[in-house]
Amino acid sequence: MASFNVYSVLVDLLLTCGAVMATKENDQIIKENNCETKMDLPFVQEAFTSIFETGSISNKWCGELVVLGKVCRSALVKRTLENRLFIYLSPATIIAKSIQTWNNCLTLIDSPSPFA
Repeated sequence: MASFNVYSVLVDLLLTCGAVMATKENDQIIKENNCETKMDLPFVQEAFTSIFETGSISNKWCGELVVLGKVCRSALVKRTLENRLFIYLSPATIIAKSIQTWNNCLTLIDSPSPFA
């Protein structure tokens, strides 16, 4: 049940423009790129787990992450880290995990399918 609350908070953070502690720069990037309209709840949950907790992201959601784009991913991660609910997280660690998840997804998406 606790994980549901974390996901609820994340969805609120990601889907609400102008989180209280967010910088204007990240909010502007998110707004200009329509980042929030490119996500649905299952994607947000799996991407959050992969980046902010211990987990991995499936092939399906890797594709969605790549479609979301590097700019949106970066701005959303930074905005989430600015929220006081996540002050216990190490920004350097989270940003490194975010980049690693992004690179893993790019590799997966770019690799030819054995069934093609």
